[in-house]
Amino acid sequence: MKQKFFAAFVAFCAAGTNLSVAVAQDKMPVIATFSILGDLVKNVGGHRIEVGTLVGSNADAHVYAPTPADAKRVGAAKVVFINGLGFEGWITRLVKASGTKALTITVSKGIKTRKMEDDHGHGPAATDPHAWQSVSNAKTYVATIRDGLIAADPAGKSTYEANASAYLAKLDALEAEVQAVIGKIPPDRRRIITSHDAFGYFGAAYGIEFIAPTGVSTEAAVSARDVAKIIAQIRRQKIPAVFMENVTDPRMMEQIAKESGAKIGGRLFSDALSDEKGPASSYIEMMRNNIHQLATALTS
Repeated sequence: MKQKFFAAFVAFCAAGTNLSVAVAQDKMPVIATFSILGDLVKNVGGHRIEVGTLVGSNADAHVYAPTPADAKRVGAAKVVFINGLGFEGWITRLVKASGTKALTITVSKGIKTRKMEDDHGHGPAATDPHAWQSVSNAKTYVATIRDGLIAADPAGKSTYEANASAYLAKLDALEAEVQAVIGKIPPDRRRIITSHDAFGYFGAAYGIEFIAPTGVSTEAAVSARDVAKIIAQIRRQKIPAVFMENVTDPRMMEQIAKESGAKIGGRLFSDALSDEKGPASSYIEMMRNNIHQLATALTS
């Protein structure tokens, strides 16, 4: 009797395991090029998709080098979401090498773009690709993601629409929070130095002047002459704080702050999320971290 019970139990567990595998296999494989975009896609796709991210937390997409494993992942995907605007200079080659038949969705489509003061490695057009730094633009991303998922998986239309609607409501609340926090910073103190020009859309949307040192790129070493020029700029323009970013070496900004007298305002997240234990493990937490770092430095 015990043997029959044990055999039945094993069969039940095996069936459960097979069911779990089947459920996992039913999820649509999707690729997002970097961690911030991956989070937006997860919020819209929910349980119907399995999201893979190429450029992970705290990693710099500007200097990213795809691997053969990445080509394999892209090749297996049903949808590939990219930012566009020149942000992923390597993505066209990767997609071609992968041989993927996936639907490729450019989430920045429809965004009103801005020009960067300096191209900082983005190419001669100098179009600023960091559009997600405005919550309003992130809402456009979400709508494009929703429509892309529906095009690839029409059966999930109601799920994607419901998830997108719920997440857009969260982004509405986030934008109100950003505006409220920034509104408390004295207008004459809303000027800071960052290590590269990634916050132009944020500044335009919320009234903060982000000054990225001319000639400084995440893709190139900074010379002593560059540092001296930045220090002179801070003193001349009386900039109250300098901020480091999670995708750049903090030592340069620490040196600049020490020699210029400007306050180190903490770490901002520009092109990548933190890891799961960090302060910016999602898009919403990233924006909250950034506004509170700014407010703390510029109001004290």
